[in-house]
Amino acid sequence: MKKLKILAIAVIIAIILLFAPGFFLSKAVVNTASNKESVQPKTNNPTDKDTLIELAGQKMPVLKGGLFDRFHSNSPMDIVAEERPDIDLSWFKTIQKQKKEVGFTTYSPNFYYSNSSITAIYTADMSKIKELIPEKVKGLVKPISYTPGKGLIAITSYAYHYCDNDFYNELSISIVTTQPGRSNWGLISLMGELNDKNLWGYVLKLPVDTELARVRGVYGYNLPKWLIPINYTNEGNSLTFNYYDEKGNFDFSMAGKKLDVSASTPEITRSNFINLNKQGQLTHGYTDVRAIKKASSKSAEDIQLNLSDGPLSTFIRSLGLNKLVKYDYQPEFQAALYTPELVQEDKK
Repeated sequence: MKKLKILAIAVIIAIILLFAPGFFLSKAVVNTASNKESVQPKTNNPTDKDTLIELAGQKMPVLKGGLFDRFHSNSPMDIVAEERPDIDLSWFKTIQKQKKEVGFTTYSPNFYYSNSSITAIYTADMSKIKELIPEKVKGLVKPISYTPGKGLIAITSYAYHYCDNDFYNELSISIVTTQPGRSNWGLISLMGELNDKNLWGYVLKLPVDTELARVRGVYGYNLPKWLIPINYTNEGNSLTFNYYDEKGNFDFSMAGKKLDVSASTPEITRSNFINLNKQGQLTHGYTDVRAIKKASSKSAEDIQLNLSDGPLSTFIRSLGLNKLVKYDYQPEFQAALYTPELVQEDKK
């Protein structure tokens, strides 16, 4: 009888430990919005009056006289410094670019000199998450199990104000995964990645608002990009991104509170992504992000999603977002995006 009591206590403790991480999280703020609002389906694409180029067999306009028009991802630091003396380029000067052939000629890494972003990491339905990861990818990385039945989804809105691709906006919806070959220890795995500043994920959606960003992402980085209108505003107490479908109908918005960043010190975090190329081979790419101004919160009220019945809203709802794990407000950061390489056999 005594042994049964001890066993029962042990089971209760184990259950508490398994579910405890979710007890202290606040419910995600996901509102219902109307999609009656519409805009002329306008993106950040330059017009045909700008420079027409061919990339990966596709013709597209790029900003006449912009960085990409002149330097095609290999912008000289002295030119960038002359045009934007307000930007600290010291970190970029420590990185050597390499010429790459990825269906077109490019230089890796691609530099993002001045940018802003908001990120929300949510718990979500693990069964749905597992459905969305290709079997080959699951053989290398696993979706982190935060609590039983709950994985992690990261939603990030980016505004790239000045970069080798000129400027554009982007939405990323990703599954948070383990590192290749690592066991899935749930919260411990997540804390380990955060502590090491070495994050891993599988990208599900990555719409952008310039054709240059779309083609480079699809053909150069094996990423799920397509073109939609995106409206970024930096007004009042929040950063807000409005996303529209390809016809210009409102889809959803993401609004993040401006947090106090006065205590920020620059730090570098690596975000890795595993995906498949067009030949079905596993590839690994990554972005090094230098956060200049950044603050985080666990209050669900600080980050809100406003969903309609548009395609992105419908997809987000299907993920079963539940609770907010972490909100990151990053009004000023820099990044270096490296082209993916084939995963070595010994890492599979």
